[in-house]
Amino acid sequence: MRLAEQWTVIEKGLDPRWADARLVLTIDDASRRQRAAALLGPASPGVGGSSLSFHAARGGSGVGPEAVRRLLRRLDDEGIHGALDVVSTGEAPVEPVASRASLAAAWDDALASLPADWSDLLCEIELTSSDHIDHAALLMAPLNPIQGAGSPRFRFRCAQTFGYGAAPGMVRRCLARADERAIPGGVRVVRVLSDTQHVATQGPVWNIGGKAV
Repeated sequence: MRLAEQWTVIEKGLDPRWADARLVLTIDDASRRQRAAALLGPASPGVGGSSLSFHAARGGSGVGPEAVRRLLRRLDDEGIHGALDVVSTGEAPVEPVASRASLAAAWDDALASLPADWSDLLCEIELTSSDHIDHAALLMAPLNPIQGAGSPRFRFRCAQTFGYGAAPGMVRRCLARADERAIPGGVRVVRVLSDTQHVATQGPVWNIGGKAV
């Protein structure tokens, strides 16, 4: 069985409350062990004998389950074989019900704080965990979200009347879909323009960190 598939089987068998898992990958072929360690580099594997040990963690405190799967697929793609086992797991502490507002409600609050004549927005959605990136990107596809490098964050544009960007109502529907699937996070307005007049263009261009967005 391929390594990524082994992780899928292990993950399904873990307690639903698991927060972190210590994994050990045993590779009998010594000539491939160092290459495997290099490919697993983002997980900071420890090397001992014929085994590599590393952790998977949920909640943003380490390499998440999907990231582990992607790393193991790199080994699979290079034909590196081995046996993956879970050595120990830890449970997340019971947390009180969060008081965080839903994404849709946060969007309503953001719009309420804007001037009445706003026309173009550059907005940002920040998820609480990288585990939700793929699912959130799918749900928010109509917004044409752009993921920030190295973080569970998306930027998108919104236009009130015309031009480049999703309509405010479409933004709210996408955020409500994420709420329905219990994807936690926050949304904020990064840049706002009022009463713009588009001439031979679909909308304004912002320059942030030396890059046009």
